[in-house]
Amino acid sequence: MEKRLTNLEIKISFAEEQIDALNKLVYQQQRQIEWLVGELRQLQSRAEQGQPGEWRSLRDEIPPHY
Repeated sequence: MEKRLTNLEIKISFAEEQIDALNKLVYQQQRQIEWLVGELRQLQSRAEQGQPGEWRSLRDEIPPHY
């Protein structure tokens, strides 16, 4: 019985470590998502303002070999 209890304690400690690692990863991903959303909002704002010369279509570009 004591061996089973020891094994369960070991499994719980590994599970806690894994949960902590996953929490850190989720936190980092959330920060990255928030940054990306901010960048997207800035790009949308620039596009809505229609700042000339900044937005070009790649279809209008001439490839360098021409």
